[in-house]
Amino acid sequence: MPATSDNPANPKHAWAEIARASAPKRLPGERIGDYREIYACFDEETARSQASRCIQCPEPLCASACPLTNRIPEWLGLIAQGRFLEAAAISRLTSNLPEVCSRVCPQERLCEGSCILSSKTDPVAIGALERFVNEYAFWHGGVEVVQAPPNGYRVAVIGSGPGGLACADELAKLGYGVTVFESQPLPGGLLVNGIPAFKLEKSVISRRIDLLARRGVEFRLGVTIGHDKTLADLLRDFEAVFLGVGAQKPKSADVPGDQLTGVVAALPFLIQKNVDSPLMEFPPVDVTGKRVAVLGGGDTAMDCLRTAVRAGAQSAVCLYRRDLANMPGSRKEYANALEEGAEFQFLTNPVEIVGNAAGAVAAVRCVRMELGAADASGRRKPRPVPGSEFTVPADIVLVAYGFDPVPFPPGSDLAQVTVNDWGGIIVDQQQMTSVLGVFSGGDSVRGPSLVVHAVRDARKAANSIHQYLSVKS
Repeated sequence: MPATSDNPANPKHAWAEIARASAPKRLPGERIGDYREIYACFDEETARSQASRCIQCPEPLCASACPLTNRIPEWLGLIAQGRFLEAAAISRLTSNLPEVCSRVCPQERLCEGSCILSSKTDPVAIGALERFVNEYAFWHGGVEVVQAPPNGYRVAVIGSGPGGLACADELAKLGYGVTVFESQPLPGGLLVNGIPAFKLEKSVISRRIDLLARRGVEFRLGVTIGHDKTLADLLRDFEAVFLGVGAQKPKSADVPGDQLTGVVAALPFLIQKNVDSPLMEFPPVDVTGKRVAVLGGGDTAMDCLRTAVRAGAQSAVCLYRRDLANMPGSRKEYANALEEGAEFQFLTNPVEIVGNAAGAVAAVRCVRMELGAADASGRRKPRPVPGSEFTVPADIVLVAYGFDPVPFPPGSDLAQVTVNDWGGIIVDQQQMTSVLGVFSGGDSVRGPSLVVHAVRDARKAANSIHQYLSVKS
């Protein structure tokens, strides 16, 4: 990295004197040829300059908009002074995965979207600066590997996704003996098998897992709770349990033709194209030279489009029933998908997947939509336009309509954990389930959500486990 230079900007007016810079990004023609991350880090001089744009609000809206209440102005001020390791240390106080959240959080809807500068100019590049300073800490040995003195208690963490990793990290800091059970042969959960490497390279996750292992966290892979081990086994061998099994059960297209050959759930497709070793058995999905239609408008749909382009699809089109303003996917990811050659048809609702004589996908029959009154969530509800049906030619249909919580193995004693009508685990204010000593959080409880929400739930659960065991002792 270049040597740090003095920052000449007036701290009170840097936002007006210095334009917002975006993180360096590879050109579309280059990046669609591989699965490597498309963004790079700021250099030191740019990081200091960009951090100096923060006006250090006395009541920072960026921090209150962050689900983790990250102390953003504090570490921005330190970055502006070139005190990078101190800034990274402050960042890690409130986040267990800052190098991950900086890559995958929708900052435009959270911290940056609430930056007070947005009313006058572009917001501070908080996400890119969080990534820079945490990568700087890793590069310069600034991330401590210290094992806390053992406190004599053991906790089982089920699932190694963002919630499981964050909970394990918090508990290890408190001296608990933590064992993480993962049903797949690779740790990382959704961070590995659900997020493509062009957004989050696998080395970032393996580095974090190695760090946890060196702090004393044990990882047991290929173990399914409810099949290989019972809940009773866990409660016998551990003083508490955290369930972070996630929500990776795909929702179906639920239209005529959704069983045709060539209709594929999003997650198996993403796993197959982005993970070196397969994590589940499913038929190979070859999109080379084929017309791919993606159903849905969330981040998973963006991931499918961009992956299909990299996998050699002839075309990749998103069919979404609302307009761009109401699309839940990240605007950054939408822009990246457009740059890489994906297409979007908004106000388009798939009503049937049409097959050919061989029983394979040939087209998607759609109807045009218009937006009516807002629904309970505040988004305008789409309604069909009479007589507007049309077809979109397709050879492969990727269904990205979201996910439900992973159901417990049939007949297992996990059935005593109370769930709601859509399979989400019910917890109290302390993240404890209906079973004493068993806690949960993240997508297992709330359904598909942001990585940062899983981290927040896991931190809360870890604190509740600590309180529960402190009283119990």
